[in-house]
Parts: sequence; structure tokens; C-alpha cells
Amino acid sequence: MTDRQPTARDLARATTRTRITAAARARLTEEGPAQLSLRAVARDVGLVSSAVYRYFPSRDDLLTALLVQDYDELGAEVEEADAARDRTDVGGRWISACRAIRTWSITHPGDFALLYGSPVPGYAAPPETIEPATRATLVLVRIVIDAMTGKDLPDCRVDPVAGDPGDVVAGAVAYIRSRGIAEDAPPEAVMRTLMAWTAVFGTVSFELFGHYVGSVDDHERYFDLVVERLAADIGFAASASASD
Repeated sequence: MTDRQPTARDLARATTRTRITAAARARLTEEGPAQLSLRAVARDVGLVSSAVYRYFPSRDDLLTALLVQDYDELGAEVEEADAARDRTDVGGRWISACRAIRTWSITHPGDFALLYGSPVPGYAAPPETIEPATRATLVLVRIVIDAMTGKDLPDCRVDPVAGDPGDVVAGAVAYIRSRGIAEDAPPEAVMRTLMAWTAVFGTVSFELFGHYVGSVDDHERYFDLVVERLAADIGFAASASASD
């Protein structure tokens, strides 16, 4: 039994849906997520608002579709950057993955604002956004676990600091284990990854929203220096210059 082939109607519907999401993403850049309007998007694609509602019954449905699409795009870019490196090159994987985050983000500032900017008033992301949202972060988790467990970097030295983070990051540890990334994910690895994840996206956010004006001249080089230091804090070496 063969899979059902898409009909002309299916293809037309998919094309229209793509046009709607593309117009919505353009408005994210121009106006910001909080200002997104189905009526405005409908005008951009030459449709009456009632036609757009057949694809996205509400603004929240459109926002959810955009979140899933953006998270998946970002996650795919980071996964590809990690996979392009030899698995034993933990430092190179780290630099490549972090750079992929920055590259996608500065190329899609409106989408970044939707994912990591101020919450949209009246909107709460539904559960179906969780899986796509974790894709980029899980790449960083895998790299850190590989480094900390010594599987790929035998000389890695990580000394846990005072204060067991197990209770604090128990939810994240459970999620990582449920995904089969590590049967015994060290809470310290998860803690340090969360700290680094926050710093990576915070650095990108400061760049995009102009908070480094007057203090940082070369954003790309500054970002590389940040992620090098984050790796060192976790316990492994990562050289941006060696990864060029």
C-alpha cells in the first residue's frame, strides 16, 4: 500500500500556509511579536481575513506555528553544525554549535524576539512547542556530557563546586534521561550547561537589542571569546581560532 499522494488542493493549501507564515515572520521583524495581527498578515498576502482564519483560527494559533517553525529551524542549524565536527572534537563542536545559534539569531532578529524576547501579552505557548524548543539546547547538553564524562576528552577535569545542584535541576536531568541522551546525566553537567545556555542566548540578545553599544565593537569576536570562556568554566578547552 502506497502513501497517499498530495492533491492539487493539498499543495495549494500548503503554499498558502507558507505564504502566511512568511508574511507573519516579516512582520515580526518590522513590528515585534506583540503587534502581530491576523488582519495585517492577511493584507500582506492579498487575502481577506476570513480566509486566513481557515488556516489559523486565531492569532495564538499563528504564534504557535511560528514558534514551532522557528525552534525547528534553529535546532536544525545547531544540530547540523555539531554533526559536521568529529565527535571527539568536543571543543570544536561547542564553538560550531554556539556560532550556529548566533548566526541564525542575527539573521532572524524578529524570530529571535518571538522565541527569547518579552512574552507576548495574553499568549501562553502550548505543550507542542516544548520538543522543538529543546533541540538547540540538547545539542549543548550532549557536548557537555561528552566532555564531562571523559568519553571523548579523557583529560577533561571538572571539579563540582560546593552545593549539590541535583534538586534544583532535577526536572532537566529527568528530561535528558528520558530522551536517552545519558542514562546517568550528571546534575553538575546539566547545571553548567544551563548556565552556559543562559549566557549564550543572553549575549546574542544583548547584541540584537543594542545593549553593547559603546562597550563592544566587534560582536562576532566578543561572542567567540564568551563561548571560549563558558567552555573553560564547564571544564574543557574550546578555541574559536582553531575552529575557523
